[in-house]
Amino acid sequence: MMLTELRRSLHADPELGLELPRTQQRVLNALAGLPLEVTRGTTLSSVTAVLRGRRRGSGGAPVVLLRADMDALPITEQADVPYRSRNPGAMHACGHDLHTAMLVGAAHLLCAARDDLPGDVVLMFQPGEEGHDGAAKMIAEGVLEAAGPQPVAAYALHVQSVRPSGMFATRSGPILSGHARMRVTVHGKGGHGAAPHRALDPVTTMAEMITAVQSLVTRRFDAFDPVIVTVGHVSAGSHGTAIPSSAYFEATIRSYSERHRAEARRLLTELINGIAAAHGTTAGLGFDAELPVTVTDDAETGFAAGVVRDLHGAERFDTMPHPHPASEDFSRVLARVPGAFVFLGARPAGLDPGEAHENHSPFARFDDGVLHDGAQLLAELAARRLNEAAATAPSSSRVRPGPR
Repeated sequence: MMLTELRRSLHADPELGLELPRTQQRVLNALAGLPLEVTRGTTLSSVTAVLRGRRRGSGGAPVVLLRADMDALPITEQADVPYRSRNPGAMHACGHDLHTAMLVGAAHLLCAARDDLPGDVVLMFQPGEEGHDGAAKMIAEGVLEAAGPQPVAAYALHVQSVRPSGMFATRSGPILSGHARMRVTVHGKGGHGAAPHRALDPVTTMAEMITAVQSLVTRRFDAFDPVIVTVGHVSAGSHGTAIPSSAYFEATIRSYSERHRAEARRLLTELINGIAAAHGTTAGLGFDAELPVTVTDDAETGFAAGVVRDLHGAERFDTMPHPHPASEDFSRVLARVPGAFVFLGARPAGLDPGEAHENHSPFARFDDGVLHDGAQLLAELAARRLNEAAATAPSSSRVRPGPR
């Protein structure tokens, strides 16, 4: 299947969460006939494919892992494209359809170069990146041991709808924030709005908490190792004249070091419970959807940057000065395997930067023209890294151009 055709078929039929049966089947169809050892997940609709290189040394074969996420977002698409989502409330607004097509393209390239590979490649097609921690579930099911030995390196690409098409970017160290979702329920005593002294108003308590959270992050954390807390959901009561018995809010917490991720949780717990007690109320507090900071390996990031420059020219590579504030469950893989995470611009040609919509927008659009470049980079990263690990071949083992 041509990569553009595959990407657009995925885009038109997005699926959410951990169960993506139609997406999984499209991937299996696109890999059919290739010399791959393919397995499906048991607790999620993942696909793991292992390619065994044929130029093995006597000392064992190294392994490299390449990952693509496959799930969509719970968004109704508003972008005016002919292949727009036909599933209300689901959209590939983050470009995972492109990632999946790129990894399929890399699989074809690597299979064509199989005779020259001195090791094995694990292709990790992952559901549930958008808030379901699918990476952790695939790790639990053995994706890191799929080829036998643990990978010597792992790589992933992620498209960006506002970065110029074809521009690559990465950085060493923290590249994406750690994440946690905080859920708070304030328990008070309901009553009549005309007699607040006879109630314990959870709404005013919650309002103070929301304001205090913002002061906390600016006064207790170093501005050069920031913490971001954003309250995105609030609910309380059903009528303007009645004081409810409880109020609820949710916040997202972002941080760029594990130390501050743990410290934010501790300080926020103290703050919320302290304010609740001061007002005579109580608070139920919980954290979930937690992800560690995505940290790239210095050597592997330098290696990936070199491959980008060699393949596409230095003018198409940027070193990111700061981490990106989003979070990623590929952090689970990079916590166990040294590797790199590379961004690839996919802003459609002719679209003014000021008019481009960010990933996760219902109006987000992506340029299919980057599919070949992304597939080629993934394949080249795997081939060169295997050669480097095996130390039996020249540093360059360029694979042939593949399907568009």
